[in-house]
Formats: sequence, structure tokens, C-alpha cells
Amino acid sequence: MRKRISLLAAGALVALGPATTPAHAADPVFTLAGPAGIGLRPHPGQSGEPQKTSVEFRIVNDSTKTFDRQSTFTIDLSGLKGVADVTLAKEKGADCKLTAAAVTCTRWALWTGDSTVVNLDLSAAKDSKVGATADLTVTGAAEGATFRSATTKVRVGGPDLVLERARLKAEQKPGDKQNLSIIFANEGTDPVNGVVLEIRTTHGIDLVEQYDNCSYSDDTGSGRPRSAGWTTVQCLLEGEYEPDALYGVDGPLTLKAAPHAFIDGLTYAVYAAGDQPKAAKNRVPAAGRTKLAAAKQAPKAAARSAQQAADLDPWDNIQEFDFATRNTADLVATGVSLKGKAGETVTADFGFRNDGPAWVAHLRSDKEVARTDIAIPAGAKVTKVPAGCTGVNADGTDRDQTLGAPRYFCSTGRVVGEKETFSYPFQLKIETVVADAKGSITVGEWTPEGTTGQRWDPNHANNKAAFVINAKETGPAPTPTPTPSATPTPTGSATPTASASPSASSTGTGVTPNGGLASTGSSAQAIALGAAVLLTAGGGLFLAFRRKAGGHA
Repeated sequence: MRKRISLLAAGALVALGPATTPAHAADPVFTLAGPAGIGLRPHPGQSGEPQKTSVEFRIVNDSTKTFDRQSTFTIDLSGLKGVADVTLAKEKGADCKLTAAAVTCTRWALWTGDSTVVNLDLSAAKDSKVGATADLTVTGAAEGATFRSATTKVRVGGPDLVLERARLKAEQKPGDKQNLSIIFANEGTDPVNGVVLEIRTTHGIDLVEQYDNCSYSDDTGSGRPRSAGWTTVQCLLEGEYEPDALYGVDGPLTLKAAPHAFIDGLTYAVYAAGDQPKAAKNRVPAAGRTKLAAAKQAPKAAARSAQQAADLDPWDNIQEFDFATRNTADLVATGVSLKGKAGETVTADFGFRNDGPAWVAHLRSDKEVARTDIAIPAGAKVTKVPAGCTGVNADGTDRDQTLGAPRYFCSTGRVVGEKETFSYPFQLKIETVVADAKGSITVGEWTPEGTTGQRWDPNHANNKAAFVINAKETGPAPTPTPTPSATPTPTGSATPTASASPSASSTGTGVTPNGGLASTGSSAQAIALGAAVLLTAGGGLFLAFRRKAGGHA
């Protein structure tokens, strides 16, 4: 029997870290880290064999120097007797030895950043009881250094939220709507006190309803257009969610394809309250919206630990889905005309605009959406090149020197927003005056030789424009006057992007996009969308959703 629930008022939970340990002023201080807690499925597990749960301990060196002395790390296993069995994971991390009493690991140096100390696989011991707990504490020691320890609470049993995959249409048209049905179960041994529903959508998919029990945020950042991220919705569902029970969200959650929708993605997940990923900084609660009522639920008498246990299998808490919207995006190269005398240096902005109506994004694969191919006219030499552009030989092959190349390839990066303009500022020295010297600017899909028209671009004729220096005709200004645009901002991979200006009125239909969102990390950030990131390609996870308490509609 399905139990109906509603979206209740959202709340913020803050996890407090452990107090620091004073250290000698001259000694570097390193922090050990691990999960706060893990749950073990009771012996012998659902398949009849003990089910392993992995725990990773890490070391954080947040200084700017490598610590080049030997360090030793120890995990006391005495508390696990009768509770859990331990083995070293295949990818164990450092040089480690396992005995019945302890795990000992040696590192000969600690590089900057964080790295793995050891990975352990734990399973419930044969005679262990549900609710049995033990602490795993990792400590470190080295001459001339101080370590902050980390403790993970191990518990036999716990909740296990399992989310069913919704039935959604992958192929759609702009403006199409469909309901996102959220059905989940608790297949663990413990109740869950409060569940957070998280829904993440890319720029082309809108969630129509808003509730005052939810918060809404965009994954944006400095120098990054809004269209490059995901929108995150988190809703706190209050109440107790009992083991062996099935639940469904009692309220409409309507997904709508925006006018600019094209290649888009969705992830949705349920977490025990307090375990949900941290939302983006610009988190905004909805105001003045209708709160949905909830059906009453009879509390179940069950032993409960003072602290809610960790989910036994967090990987089945999340689902993902990919959409391919029938739409087009018209990329239009921008022509440039310059005048100058021999010895002069001139500035030119090369690029293109997207006349839409669709945005195009490869958020998971990180594949570039388009390439701009710039052929330099005779008599001119490039003296300054923007980030994201590479000099090549005339035939498109690689060359060692970027400056002075006869041809340049510039990448858009993974996102081209609807109604967005890309501009790449170059400086050129006119070494020799050549009347009506002609080059070109071409935009399209990457090929080894340059570019070719995209299959989703309905007009390949405007993919190429002229680049002329000292044209015979009168009228051109000494410097080009292309469509004004923001200067591309390099990403971490030196790929430029530019701020997009969405147009809600743009519509259109055309070919179905080839490809789609490749698989990556999820919003759980193991993704991490991701952490993390996600889990599988082409439509995400598919769970054989077995119910101990019967079927559902």
C-alpha cells in the first residue's frame, strides 16, 4: 500500500567539524578525514553473502609545501570485534598492513592537497546484532608534524532509501510538459526521520511548481554564465519513514521544456535529512506559495540510536534522465573588415553568434560545442592571441609557435547559450599592405581539418564570413564593428565562454540533436551531477525496485 506524503517546510542543517588540536608553532598540522558514519547491511545480506561497504580515510595537506618525512597512520580495529569484519580494498591507498588488531599504513611523503591513506571494506560480522556500533579512528604520527585524527562510527543496520525510476519521455518538443512522479521506499532496518527530495535540471528544463517548503538555487559562479550550470531544488519532507514501506510525493512536479531546450538532463534523489548535498550559495526559498497537506502516518515502534545511522546503500537513492528536444540552433559567423598602413598594429574581434532558438550544452562530456576557424589574410601577422585559441598551419596541422600562424582554431567550450555571442580579440601587425587581402571566419563542428556544419544548425550558408584587410570598397572603419559582446572568459581548461542573453520568446523546431549528455558524476558527489557528478550512460540508473510491502500503481 502506498503512503502519500507532501512537501513540507524546508530547513537548513549544518554539520560542525571536530575541534582542532593545538600544535607546536613550528610543526605543520595535517588533517585526517573520513565519513562521519557508515551503515552495514545485517549478516548475511540480501544475496545470502555478506555485503561490503567501503570506507575511505584521507589526509589533507593544505600547506603549499610537500612534507618529505615518513608518516605512519594507524587504525585500531579492536572495537570492531563481533561487529564487523575488515579487509583492505583492492585500491587500498598507501603501503598498508592488516592484522586482527590494527591497520598500519606508511607514507614516505605528503603532497599538497588531499590524498587517500587507506580504503577498507567492511561487512557485518556473522553473529552481529542490528544496532551494534563501533568506532574506527585513524591517527597519524611523524617527526616534526601534528595530525588531527578522524573517527567513523560503524553501525550494523540502518535506513536504506531506494528511489524508483520515473516514467518520462526522452524525446520532446519545446513547451512539452510531463509529470515527475517521485516514489521511494525505505528498505533498511531503521526508520528515517525526515527526507530531503533534491531535483536538479539543466537550463532547458523548468520545474513549473514552486512550494514554500523548498529552496531554489542556480549553480553559477564568477565568469560563468547561468546557462552553464544546473538549477537545484531541495525540499524537506518531514515525518518518519518506516522500514519496508513505500511512499509517493503527493503533489504535482511538472517538468516543462523551455523554448531553448535541446540537449538537457535531470537528476532526482532522496536523502535522509542532513545527508543531502550542500545547495548552491545563492539558495533562495520560495515565498507566498501553497503548502501541500500531508496524510497522517502512524508511528512505528522501533529501537532508534541517538544519531540517525547512515544509508546502507546511497547509490540507489538517485536517478537521472536525459532529454533530446526537437529544436535547432543557428550559428552565424561575424564578418570583419580592417584598414591599416604598413607597420601598424590593429585589433579585431573574431567570432560568431547563436541566433537560436536553442542553447547547446555538453555538460557531462565536456566536449566543445563549436569551433571558430580563422584564416589570416596575406600581409598580416598575429601578435596577440586570446585564451582558448591555438595557432595552426594553413592545412590545419599543429605547429609549435602560436604567434604568427596563418590560421587559428578557437573553442567555445561546452556551452553555447541561446542568443549568445562569442568574441575572440586578436591583435595583428600589418607587415605589408596587400589590397583587398582576404581571409575568413568559419564556425562549426570540430574536424581534423577545421570545421564542418553542425547537423542541428539549419543554415550552413551563414557559418562562414569574410575577414578583409584594406578592402577596395570605401566605407569600412579602421577597426571592425561586429556585434557587441562580452569578452570570453577562459575556463580551467583555457576554453573561453561568454555571458549568454536568454530569449524566452524564441521558438522553433527542426532536427533531433545527435548525441546527448554523456555519463558522469551525480549530485551526490561520490559527484558528484558531483560530486560528483553520474553513474551510467544514456538514461541513468535503472533499478529493479523490489518491494517487501507489495506493489504500487
